[in-house]
Amino acid sequence: MSRLTREASGPYAPPVPARELTAVSADGARLHVEVHGAVDDPAAPTVVLAHGWTCSTAFWAAQIRDLAADHRVIVYDQRGHGRSPASPACSTDGLADDLEAVLVATLAPGEKAVLAGHSMGGMTLIAASGRAGFRAHAAAVLLCSTGSSRLVAESLVLPMRAGRPRTWLTKQILGSRAPLGPVTPLARRILKYGTMGPGSAPVMVDACARIVHACPRQVRYSWSKVLDLLDLDHAVRELTVPTAVVVGTADRLTPAVHARSLVAALPNCVGSTELPGIGHMTPIEAPDLVTTRIRELVATYAVIKEGA
Repeated sequence: MSRLTREASGPYAPPVPARELTAVSADGARLHVEVHGAVDDPAAPTVVLAHGWTCSTAFWAAQIRDLAADHRVIVYDQRGHGRSPASPACSTDGLADDLEAVLVATLAPGEKAVLAGHSMGGMTLIAASGRAGFRAHAAAVLLCSTGSSRLVAESLVLPMRAGRPRTWLTKQILGSRAPLGPVTPLARRILKYGTMGPGSAPVMVDACARIVHACPRQVRYSWSKVLDLLDLDHAVRELTVPTAVVVGTADRLTPAVHARSLVAALPNCVGSTELPGIGHMTPIEAPDLVTTRIRELVATYAVIKEGA
């Protein structure tokens, strides 16, 4: 699948990586990986970014542009997204396997990195929390706009009272097989309502729409089934590295109730931020805040070495 290139400049234009490689997951799935920034500086701290459902490496463009000045930044396309081929195996175990494969392919033995995940990317970090490969490389974690269970039941996409009717209708919408089609003014309005805060600038909405609409319909549908059944509450308790949480108060897909549950369950929560008026797409809607949180985690925890 080709990279999104229509936006040639600006904070949300996909940056050109210093290196590209392919990581091979446990089941043979091939993952497109990019390395940006201070590739040849052994003293530069490393950050690994995991995107969410229907997104791609392009989702992290603003963070890559800022962090690449003095960090080594690793991003990858989740299986079936961006330039990673689709796989019939879609599961949280697969997400954890894929992350481990990326860490092995890009980090030296014992090398630590700060890991940030948005939405399904955050669920990826939670799913991998008990894995030896994750624990060998994770210095600290940032969870953006994510949750560990009851995603459909807690969704606020439909302005209805909570209960079975809302849950059923939400499931039909989020799990629809219908094609998204071209990015039209109507499509932008729908996407903004469902995923972004009311004050989101048009450039932000357009960036999100281009990325989400590029996701293949079958990939979107297949992963919606995984999210519908998601139950990673047990894995949250295994996420023992220092972890910060960010959520927007206008997030309809993973509303603040999820962030608060994570904060209560995490063994080593080192910060929680609720952003007024911001929706689900926090790295695009509040790029400076998200980047600042990553830099804070790097400054505090990235010096941790294996065995320290």
